[in-house]
Amino acid sequence: MAKEIGLKKFFHNVKYRRHRYRQFLGIAFTILVSAAGRPRATWFIVGFILVIIGIAIRLWASGHIKKDKVLATDGPYAIVRHPLYVGNIMLGLGFAIASGLWWSFPLLIGFLIGFYPPAIRREDEKLHRLFKEDWELWRRKTWALIPRFTSIEKNQRGNWSFWQSLRQNGEPVIALFLLLCLYYLHLKLI
Repeated sequence: MAKEIGLKKFFHNVKYRRHRYRQFLGIAFTILVSAAGRPRATWFIVGFILVIIGIAIRLWASGHIKKDKVLATDGPYAIVRHPLYVGNIMLGLGFAIASGLWWSFPLLIGFLIGFYPPAIRREDEKLHRLFKEDWELWRRKTWALIPRFTSIEKNQRGNWSFWQSLRQNGEPVIALFLLLCLYYLHLKLI
């Protein structure tokens, strides 16, 4: 009976509270494709580049975010509303390509479809509730995941902070973990 309740709760959470598992499953995906990967040189290079871009985007974004105190509309947030998610998508795609595993793509697509639309909706609702008109103005000019390719004005550049990146998200530690996974894949080049 206890197992049944545990499984029921698990499936209920996956269906209605899946955001609780997003980070864990993203890390698990990275570890899985790194451990099982059979990289080929050309594809590894393409994946490597995408992973580095994803890490750079996440580091850039995490050094600007103000976590519910101030609406971040500078730096990468002047280009796209959810740059951390854009970075994650680049990371996932990069690891899938670098790993050389065909099944990593359907797994990644399922993960992205299952987690990101509700996460974006929930985050946008929260930011709208907190910052009202400022958020509405920003949303009109800035898409959720597709960057606008215009130059950032001087007043939109903002100040990036390593310490803020470390405090808000632990991003430099995450970047190191991702680089280690990428290095492990590199050691397996066929």
